[in-house]
Amino acid sequence: MYSSNLKGFILAMVSSAFIGSSFIIKKKGLRKAGVNGPRASSGGYGYLLEPLWWVGMLTMIIGEIANFVAYIYAPAVLVTPLGALSIIVSAVLAHFMLKEKLQKMGMLGCLLCIVGSTVIVLHAPEERSISSIEEIWELATQPAFLLYTASAVATALVLIFYCAPRYGQTNIMVYIGICSVIGSLTVMSIKAIGIAIKLTLEGTNQAKYFQTWIFAMVAITCIITQLNYLNMQSLIS
Repeated sequence: MYSSNLKGFILAMVSSAFIGSSFIIKKKGLRKAGVNGPRASSGGYGYLLEPLWWVGMLTMIIGEIANFVAYIYAPAVLVTPLGALSIIVSAVLAHFMLKEKLQKMGMLGCLLCIVGSTVIVLHAPEERSISSIEEIWELATQPAFLLYTASAVATALVLIFYCAPRYGQTNIMVYIGICSVIGSLTVMSIKAIGIAIKLTLEGTNQAKYFQTWIFAMVAITCIITQLNYLNMQSLIS
């Protein structure tokens, strides 16, 4: 168990480095694309033709793959907090590459990220042994989790269809809220897929269960939504 957690920890750290760097590279690409067309924050998609943005996207994909594999080896409660370290990577690189001055409150925020992540990692519980994707499905269909899922989806829809058109251009918290709420569902579905892949590689095929594909569809939908609003928030000044 310790060995698996260590692998997950290292992969999560590598993931944070790549993902944190990708934010800066993509933002430079978005800025460059915004010179010749509508900005992403205004609903434009000209950045899809910008090579620098794709370099950033490739960097993010590498980071997300490392993060995905980390979920296979370690509990979500260990891997997820380490994702906060990508904020620190982004803040430091933004200071040097984008000339965005890191204020005292920003430094305090980075320090709190480090302290919070360290505390959670040091007290991460042992992961429960799962023998089938059906076990995860049973947990995911518990009333408490279904209530949370319904609340998260409802909140995201309100933010997307009501708040974003009205306040998205002036309040960055709208897009951050969308990404954060959707992200909580992404973590759960990615963890389920990771376990399914691990069990399949160990000889117990999980592709035959429809639950595996439902988790996959949820993950893909959530990731696409997050990427869209992440690009929009990147250029809000």
